[in-house]
Amino acid sequence: MDHSIVKKENRMNLNYFMAGMMGLFAFLLPAQAQVHTLTLDECRQLAEEHYPAIAQMEVIEHTKSFTLANANTAWLPQVSLNAKAAYQSDVVKIPIDIPGIDIPSPDKDQYQVTADVSQLIWDGGRIAAQKEQVRANAGLEKQKLQSEVYALGERVNNVFFGILLLQEQLAQQDILDEELQRNYDKVESYIANGVANSTDLNAIKVEQLKARQQRIQMESAIDAYRKVLSVLIGREVSADTPLAKPAPPDLPLSPGVRRPELNIFEAQELLLQSQQSLLQAKNMPVIAAFAQAGYGKPGLTLFEKKFAPLFVGGVTLSWNLGNLYTYKNEKKSIDWQKQSVAAQRETFLYNLNTQIPLQQNEIETYRRTMQDDEEIIRLRRQIKEAAEVKVENGTMTVSDLIEEINALKAARQSMALHEIQHLAAIYQLKWTIDN
Repeated sequence: MDHSIVKKENRMNLNYFMAGMMGLFAFLLPAQAQVHTLTLDECRQLAEEHYPAIAQMEVIEHTKSFTLANANTAWLPQVSLNAKAAYQSDVVKIPIDIPGIDIPSPDKDQYQVTADVSQLIWDGGRIAAQKEQVRANAGLEKQKLQSEVYALGERVNNVFFGILLLQEQLAQQDILDEELQRNYDKVESYIANGVANSTDLNAIKVEQLKARQQRIQMESAIDAYRKVLSVLIGREVSADTPLAKPAPPDLPLSPGVRRPELNIFEAQELLLQSQQSLLQAKNMPVIAAFAQAGYGKPGLTLFEKKFAPLFVGGVTLSWNLGNLYTYKNEKKSIDWQKQSVAAQRETFLYNLNTQIPLQQNEIETYRRTMQDDEEIIRLRRQIKEAAEVKVENGTMTVSDLIEEINALKAARQSMALHEIQHLAAIYQLKWTIDN
């Protein structure tokens, strides 16, 4: 029996056994052992959820609810309890002496316990304006927080695409390492055949050491980027955590700017409008009903010298005309603040409108540059392969070959760089206009 056939069959059986065992191990591995791929959208969402200031959103909502509840209590009956004990040096006397009639005079000591109840009937819209101002102020605080959280998107974009770029460069570095090792092995054979010398081998060894240094720098930089991303999203991003390269969105992007800063300006305008409504309400009269019940000496009859119950009820109207003195200036102040908010909004849009064309031009520049990258790499590869043949034939030095290898490496890295830069520029534009 042919022993070579038996050995071949044994190797095949061993391979089948190992493949089966690997499949069994893969089946038995727990689901949590699978590595989760992080996407850009997921990182941005996690960063927003992990941002410490997001807890202020709940604080703002609770504060608004409590303040509104307190404002509504103004419509409830206002009750107060009062007690009074007094002694006066003299009392009212009627200086008339009528024979047979005794005209009493009140006692100098007086005592009274009363319960006063006041019910607001109409306040000129003051409470409603106060509640409107509370809502407007809470809305402004929320929009400021939303804008602050939205700013995280740019930081996440920069870190995420920074990692992708370094990963692409590391991949190109792997190709360079293989290329240098392959030429190192060739030069060793050239030395054995007398075509090259040890100096040529040392030249390639130097390039290998340089490549190793570059790899250390890249790995250090990507490790730093991963740590920053881990802090931003509140989840560990290790070297084994893959990042999904986002697909290029369709161009052109939808027109129009929907940045959260625009909501801030709108909320500021609503707050100023509520302040103006409150200013007008303060100049209106207030109508309320009141009732007073109590027990005292004297009662409502001044000349009675014994304790008696008392009750008084009615309607009051109060109008503070002193607010009219400052109304005109306060109204002008609010009008100027409205103009200031409008100017800030126009300035913000102006700056964005000058920034957007530059970003659009940057995207187009990368797109056109990428069209020639593949052709440059193809030509560089041909030049490098021709240089290898020349070195083998002794018509080119190894140093010249290294230059061609480096040129090919630079072309590949440029292509990877342009692709990531093109993606990053598109997503930067998306962030600029909140598309």
